Amino acid sequence: MRPAPFPPLPGGVLSVIVPIYNEAATVGAALDAILAKEIPGWRLEIILVESNSTDGTRDAVLARRDHPRVRLILEDRPRGKGHAVRAGLAAATGDVVLIQDADLEYDLGDYEILLAPLAAGRQTFVLGSRHGEGGWAIRSFSDQPLQALLLNAAHWGFTLLINVSLGVWLRDPFTMYKVFRRDCLEGLRFECNRFDFDWELLIKLIRSGHRPIEIPVSYHSRSFKQGKKIAMVRDPLTWLWALARFRFARL
Repeated sequence: MRPAPFPPLPGGVLSVIVPIYNEAATVGAALDAILAKEIPGWRLEIILVESNSTDGTRDAVLARRDHPRVRLILEDRPRGKGHAVRAGLAAATGDVVLIQDADLEYDLGDYEILLAPLAAGRQTFVLGSRHGEGGWAIRSFSDQPLQALLLNAAHWGFTLLINVSLGVWLRDPFTMYKVFRRDCLEGLRFECNRFDFDWELLIKLIRSGHRPIEIPVSYHSRSFKQGKKIAMVRDPLTWLWALARFRFARL
């Protein structure tokens, strides 16, 4: 049964969880932008989870550890994005949680439109859809067009699986911009460590009664040559396994 709507937030704390691993080319600019972000009526708690990068990224993160907004988690080794986000969720104290990468693919200017339905008490869970301009393709790699085509086609196949299995109609269930009331996590336990965590989080929130709305956001895709980390064979297998495991398992 769907939970009762949450009351409006007169203002609150937003926990921004930033999993970071080997992002030397973008992490400095990304973190500076996140730390400078101001949202009227909100206080930001920035949780940086650095997974022992090998390219100098950790030094850039450590240089910002004393910022008053920062809560820093240093992992001893990389265990996957999902593991880093789970560590961030365990440390979060905000009213609302937002997941943010350090690769500059998403636009921080979209925070306000994503938060508005939650602040008004209309929604508990919001997705930032990368189909902002209405097209079918999310990714466009000028240097790797075939890989972009395969990822776009796979996106729609996996989206169909999610929609049919969960009885929803979403265009971009796998967006990084998942924004939700932290209360939604009560009673839920998470275990995935890689990109399959996106599936686990989505499935468990929806099965708990928190059906998301989608709001278009800006997105600038990067190719594998530019640092994209998805493994095109291994990760899709983990996504399918996550769907099989979590669709019917007890919450």
